[in-house]
Amino acid sequence: MEIKKVLVLGAGTMGNGIAHVFAMKGYDVLLKDISDEFVNRGISTIQKNLERMVKKGSLTEADKDATLGRIKGVTSNAGAETCDLVVEAINENIELKKKVFKELGDIMPAHAIFATNTSSQSITQIATATNRPDKVIGMHFFNPVPVMKLVEIIRAIQTSDECTDTIRELTIKLDKEPIVANDYPGFATSRLLMVMINEAIFALYEGVATAEDIDTGMKLGMNHPMGPLALVDLIGLDVALNVLERLYTGYNDPKYRPCPLLKKMVDAGYHGRKSGRGFYKY
Repeated sequence: MEIKKVLVLGAGTMGNGIAHVFAMKGYDVLLKDISDEFVNRGISTIQKNLERMVKKGSLTEADKDATLGRIKGVTSNAGAETCDLVVEAINENIELKKKVFKELGDIMPAHAIFATNTSSQSITQIATATNRPDKVIGMHFFNPVPVMKLVEIIRAIQTSDECTDTIRELTIKLDKEPIVANDYPGFATSRLLMVMINEAIFALYEGVATAEDIDTGMKLGMNHPMGPLALVDLIGLDVALNVLERLYTGYNDPKYRPCPLLKKMVDAGYHGRKSGRGFYKY
């Protein structure tokens, strides 16, 4: 199946990055959010990122204009019936994801694939809410989307081989590197990453070392580009807690128990860079 037009749900950090990547590779994109304010903010972010690429010499002015010309902001499902793929990048709330996919099932063409950008929610459960469970798949991009090469493709138990192959080929066309995981809590990447981040928070909580020294140890000793505490500030402490709780309940294994310090910081509103304060101040 050939994908020509894409509906991206959510114009936030992940959604506008996903729209940016698709539009740069020649796909027509509908970028949807709940208000004009959110849509315009998302498109403005894409424009700024493209202008940065022009200044660096990695993109021409003409290509920038052509990319922006392929993106149309919307606040309704109008036009969804013309799309071959939806990539959902809304809040990590499984009931909300199921709701929007159920609605789109009655609008989008029968061949259209439903992809979710979730980092932890069950693709299998989301698929049950649709009229096309064999065409539901995880397409987990990484932040910042235009820069990060990896896309984790997640198969629900219902996902067909044809759907998986189509999304794998599409990922390569986007100049990304696909990996395929089966639908278990945390998949392949979040499961490993969150254990490391949670252990770093426990080390801080137990007074093993300062946040700066924990991060420096992982950067210089393990060759990580960013320490785990700085990284979770970038991801969002609230997002990390959500994933850890999903792992904890999904496996019923105490090794995934979220650190009490993480819970306390989320309760205080210290969510990382987006709130101005996490393990560091911004």
